[in-house]
Amino acid sequence: MTAMIKRRPIAVTMGDPAGVGPEVAARAWAERHKHDLPPFVTVGDAAVIEAVWDGPVVRVNDMDEAGRLFDTALPVWHLEDSGPLTPGEPTAAGATCALHALETGIGLTRNGAAAALVTGPVSKHALQSIGYTHPGQTEFIAERCGVTATNAVMMLAGPGLRVVPLTVHIPLAEVPERLTAELIVAKARIVVRGLIRDFGISQPRLAMAGLNPHAGESGRLGDEEIRIIAPAIEQLAAEGIVVDGPLAADALFAPGIRDRYDALFCGYHDQALAPFKALHFHDGVNLTLGLPIIRTSPDHGTAFNIAGSGTADPGPTIAAIAMAARMAGARARGCAAAA
Repeated sequence: MTAMIKRRPIAVTMGDPAGVGPEVAARAWAERHKHDLPPFVTVGDAAVIEAVWDGPVVRVNDMDEAGRLFDTALPVWHLEDSGPLTPGEPTAAGATCALHALETGIGLTRNGAAAALVTGPVSKHALQSIGYTHPGQTEFIAERCGVTATNAVMMLAGPGLRVVPLTVHIPLAEVPERLTAELIVAKARIVVRGLIRDFGISQPRLAMAGLNPHAGESGRLGDEEIRIIAPAIEQLAAEGIVVDGPLAADALFAPGIRDRYDALFCGYHDQALAPFKALHFHDGVNLTLGLPIIRTSPDHGTAFNIAGSGTADPGPTIAAIAMAARMAGARARGCAAAA
């Protein structure tokens, strides 16, 4: 753990207070020594955490203080009282608190008070009920960081695999028209910079999955590989980026093949996330590349159905905090080497 991480705790937003975010943040603190977690501060409503967890909580409004107190209590950057709350039943006040926590977490990270941002799960429906218009948290974070949403790339990362869906939350029927060579090239450039800056990989190796079965079989099962993916690969190779493909997606995730690459690119959401979650359901992390700040998130939702039951698994949150710390360390080493 670097000295930089010790000086600057990680900001962890609790997400929707009616979900499992408050509980898993608290349980991550309880397991901090087991997983060698760096100091972090939970941002949101302290009363919500105290209601679902009987461990020590301390309210802070200074990140240095949070770092000093971390070993004895869970530091909480208390923002507001989200009102009467029943676990599993989101409210407008709770959604407002979640939004304010996200805004505060972004601010703490952008101004350098926090080393990185870990975002807890939110309810899009609850946020929309208070006038939130962004598709998700990623787009909101990108906007607040002055980055266009198209330059913020979602990556799913686990101990043995990193995947990038080139298109995300759109109908499958729209994927062929949304997938362009320009999109592939732009996202690959961002991912390569992220792998170098945030993971310390000096020469990243990428693989591009074909969109169609058997990567199109030379056009017999579809021509997107010929028209779109192959030209993008040629352009990237001309820029010195190491990339293979288009490769048949049904074999790309096999052991011995996926291990050759630092990131796998897939055409659409489920092509990337289905195999990824089969391998890393409990320790997979959702992260955003292309931002000036480090942002990770546990790869699960609010889980309203089990909120308040004490059964939520803190593993994904622990993984998100640990990965944020490693990424911050990689950036610190890169800055030190460049100085």
